[in-house]
Amino acid sequence: MKKLLMATAATALTAGTAYAQDAESVPLGILLSFTGPIESLTPAMGSGAEMAISEVSENENFLGGAAVTPVRGDATCVDAAAATAAAERMITSEGVVGIMGADCSGVTTAVLANVAVPNGVAMISPAATSPALSSAEDNGLFFRTAPSDARQGQVLASILNEKGVGSVAVTYTNNDYGKGFADAFQAAFEEMGGEVTLSAAHEDGKADYSAEVGALASAGGDALVVLGYVDQGGAGVIQAALDTGAFDTFAFGDGMIGDALTAAFGSDLDGSIGTAPGSENEGGAIFAEMASEAGIDGTSVYAGESYDAAALLLLAMAATGSTDATEYSGAIMDIANAPGEPILPGQLGDALQILADGGEIDYQGASGVELVGSGEAAGSYAEYTIEDGALSVVGYR
Repeated sequence: MKKLLMATAATALTAGTAYAQDAESVPLGILLSFTGPIESLTPAMGSGAEMAISEVSENENFLGGAAVTPVRGDATCVDAAAATAAAERMITSEGVVGIMGADCSGVTTAVLANVAVPNGVAMISPAATSPALSSAEDNGLFFRTAPSDARQGQVLASILNEKGVGSVAVTYTNNDYGKGFADAFQAAFEEMGGEVTLSAAHEDGKADYSAEVGALASAGGDALVVLGYVDQGGAGVIQAALDTGAFDTFAFGDGMIGDALTAAFGSDLDGSIGTAPGSENEGGAIFAEMASEAGIDGTSVYAGESYDAAALLLLAMAATGSTDATEYSGAIMDIANAPGEPILPGQLGDALQILADGGEIDYQGASGVELVGSGEAAGSYAEYTIEDGALSVVGYR
């Protein structure tokens, strides 16, 4: 199938060149939650995507040298109406031909169903991890470079089990992401013989979480699993737990992993653990160095996945010579997987040359990309620990 695609792509490039001669730029949407409960994570994500854009823009092998213009929109993480309005503006006013985003699962689901699919625009999310998105009706237009929380729940449960934690209370943000993650974690942890004393939702944006923590403390547990957001409810729950002495050991999901966590709580969290998508691969180290040189924290959660999501969209356009998602979306799975020449961060120009010559690429990028199923990352996770008030990666799973 891939060989057939590449054979036809070579002739399609002629159409792409004609398109580029008629357009000064190709607008690409970057739809992330620049405000809201993960706002401390998204600056590096947006900048990561724009790094990929800058590599491709005005390359002679990208649609005849067309410039790529990033168009940012705020997904808010929690306000589906605002996220869909931002996506609609991108498409109708800015004319974006693809969307790198969104991030939080609830707003991603809303944008996909209400904007992307009806308008035939492809989306690649670097951070939406709800298991429900694996079966979403997407007309072949939705992909993600972050793995499903069905897998993350198993990984987090395994780490706690190996550390001898026999019982936990669970608090999760009350949305698709939190609920899906909590269900996956509980099923895995109980299958391993662990006990979930209570699994309860919390709302973001509250000033006081003492009632929620009181219920969790009454249920008890060796640790508190927090599956929320580092800039809002998750942090509020931790503060209330520390203030009351209800828990002193925590386990965190990816939405909690970031410098804002240790900046707020420091050594009070020593001994706690967490998980976030990550892999030990050559591309990750290259991306981190490239990002550092550009003044970006390339180790920030989902920064590499954002670079990869933007790169896949642009390389698929180049491979098919088209900015029409109904034409280029079919190339994304092939570009992301073997066979072909491995492509790492900083090598997008090489990838464009290979595609222009009719060759094949295996895009691996910053996160070791491999897309499976309906177009989501096969995925591995970094295991984090907090010691002396600092987050560090101690392994990969």
